[in-house]
Amino acid sequence: MFIADINRVIEHVSRDKGIDRQTLIKAVEDALRSAAKKRFGNKVDIEIHYNPEVGEMEVFQFKEVSEEVIDPETQISLEEGRTLDPECEIGDSLGTKMDTSKFGRIAAQSAKQVIIQKMKDAERNAIYSNFIERKGEIINGIVQRVEKGDIVINLGQTEAILPSKEQIPKETYRRGDRIRAYIISVLQDSRGPQIIVSRTHPNFLVALLKTEVPEISEGLVNIVASAREPGSRAKIAVSSGESSVDPVGACVGMKGSRIQNVVQELKGEKIDVISWHIDNVKFVCNALAPAEIKRVIMDEENRSMEVIVGDDFLSIAIGKRGQNVRLASKLTGWHLDVKSESQYNRGIKENYES
Repeated sequence: MFIADINRVIEHVSRDKGIDRQTLIKAVEDALRSAAKKRFGNKVDIEIHYNPEVGEMEVFQFKEVSEEVIDPETQISLEEGRTLDPECEIGDSLGTKMDTSKFGRIAAQSAKQVIIQKMKDAERNAIYSNFIERKGEIINGIVQRVEKGDIVINLGQTEAILPSKEQIPKETYRRGDRIRAYIISVLQDSRGPQIIVSRTHPNFLVALLKTEVPEISEGLVNIVASAREPGSRAKIAVSSGESSVDPVGACVGMKGSRIQNVVQELKGEKIDVISWHIDNVKFVCNALAPAEIKRVIMDEENRSMEVIVGDDFLSIAIGKRGQNVRLASKLTGWHLDVKSESQYNRGIKENYES
């Protein structure tokens, strides 16, 4: 056998690379078939089988038993055939085990290249199958390098890419740093699987909360919606079908311990946990809390609301650079126009006078 101890090679690669054993065996069979064709041509009838008992590939060449041998590569005389099988007849096909060392150096090298390529393909497919099922999960890795602003993360058996646009602003990482991210895409590429991850995706916040709040995985608390401005602030709406469960309290935790763990992972991003309500107006009021809402005028057709707040609460409702109302709008799915009570009354008066 030109590949020393093929059984050991198959076992080693299968164990270390996580590739199915039968896939590797087929790769070796294909390699030997390719080598045989290069050495003897396509007309030779060859069958290849892996013998696990002896740990080697067995190659058999089949020849037809003929009265007159015209082509020794494909035919065998009846006399010679009966030395192999005393009961053979004209027209039968007899197989003899070949010495694979006769394949030649070039053919053997070609076969090895096929094996290497097949193993690479099998490894890529195994990695792809593993990670496509993990799409939407959090991965843990180590920063390998930074390429044009994108962070390459070592996951052990492969790498993931954290594009610059998926990174939280002002976050910096160095080679060797541990990092967590959310798998948003797994692509099959000629160079191997491309695993794209994010730290800015709203679902990264959701997934982090799930790891901290057992009531979510147990189905006692539901995450209805989320909105983020990564690295700055986020809002998340939660509900519970159990009257005895406080969904906001469950997510925040004792003395804020649960939510604080998520805040630390997101490098200080402020998180507002809000109680979801089936009534859209009440949901919007909750999303703008602690601002005191005086009145809400709803336009269902345009899915917008004019929200009137006390004069002292206007800046709280709008937030710094409009962030609070912007996140509340994203969270609820309604366009929100926030006005103070005095602004609203002044507008009514002007309309009345005109």
